[in-house]
Amino acid sequence: MANADGGVLVVGLWRGMVEGIDADSDRVNELRQAHLDRTTPPVRVTASEVGCINSRGDPDHLLLLSVRSGEDVHTTTDDRCYLRVGDETRLLRFAQRQELVYDKGYAQFDSRPVPGATLDDLDDDLLAEHADALGLDDPMRVLNARGVTTRSGEITVGGYLLFGRQPQDEFPEAYVRVLRYEGVERGTGARQRLTHDAACAGPIPRQLQLAMAEVDAVVPSRRQLGAGGRFERVPLIPRDAWLEGLVNAVIHRSYSLGGDHIRAEVFDNRIEIESPGRFPGVVSFERDPRELPRFARNPRLARAAADLRYGQELGEGVRRMFEEMRMAGLGEPVYQQTQASVRLTLVATLVDPDVADRLPSRSREVMEFIRQAGGLSTGDVADRLDMSKPSAAFRLRALRDAGYVEWVGRSERDPRAYWRLRSE
Repeated sequence: MANADGGVLVVGLWRGMVEGIDADSDRVNELRQAHLDRTTPPVRVTASEVGCINSRGDPDHLLLLSVRSGEDVHTTTDDRCYLRVGDETRLLRFAQRQELVYDKGYAQFDSRPVPGATLDDLDDDLLAEHADALGLDDPMRVLNARGVTTRSGEITVGGYLLFGRQPQDEFPEAYVRVLRYEGVERGTGARQRLTHDAACAGPIPRQLQLAMAEVDAVVPSRRQLGAGGRFERVPLIPRDAWLEGLVNAVIHRSYSLGGDHIRAEVFDNRIEIESPGRFPGVVSFERDPRELPRFARNPRLARAAADLRYGQELGEGVRRMFEEMRMAGLGEPVYQQTQASVRLTLVATLVDPDVADRLPSRSREVMEFIRQAGGLSTGDVADRLDMSKPSAAFRLRALRDAGYVEWVGRSERDPRAYWRLRSE
């Protein structure tokens, strides 16, 4: 729990029974001290007791252990590292543990040196452009100004990704792939509906420029009468919204995970941007994305992006994306976290903002899950949202009452019953 978002352990409950703790005081004392005796560094825990009536009808107590999220990576005294994910505890492999170290900010992958890389591997034109943006006369001063070399002069991962002539020779998956599908589904095999596939590689500034141009060329649009009295091509999804999502994916992806690249998939009704790496361990995915604290997984890349005006390092980019979608009369952006990536979905579906404001939190996420699956049971929705079935049912009923989803089943106890979008 300390390696994740913290939480509360209640001791004295078992399989629906209230057992209490008063009958085993020695064991309770051991549990109170476990965070000091069995974890490295010690997990921060606050212990308290609350009165209760046990299942035998006698006065008793429950032990509450409130675990705070830690800034460090915590292990057991036998050097095992665990992470609480949803309702299960996972033993982390070495690579997963190292990723957690980067996520906690204890170390940054973009500060590690690239073995064998020299100044000859860097793009002089990019260094000159960056120096001009910083107002520096000597392009080589950029390397020191932005901390992309070590004290001994070695080129770091951040420096190589930013200024290397071809960073993909060391990081083959460090690129953006822009795909355009005809219609609203990907299709498979002979029914695949892919019409455009472009790989945008090179150093990050050039990579972003190429990806922006590719998405601009294939983004869904409509003809609309402009201010000059002429009909113009207007994108269905605001450019500032998808551009913010694309820049975030490139700057904040986990470059230490080398098995996948960033994908920007464009459909007739939406754009999906998926990047390797989960939300950083210090960030709670359950919160509203607009309220997430600013956390730069790759601080040197984020600083360079601010220099080139791709971002501002103010932590307001996600809020701006929400505002752009709302001003366009569209649904809110939807973030989903998979086992190894984060996916952002921007849907070009007009919604009634007054109705949307009255819906419970994460309702748009519920709709997106249902849309992708074609239909989900209440239990499936609860599992995907990582919440209780009553909480999921509450959101589903609100969406049903608003006219967005409908329940399909023969009876209230039908095991095959499911929810689907009303438009389907």
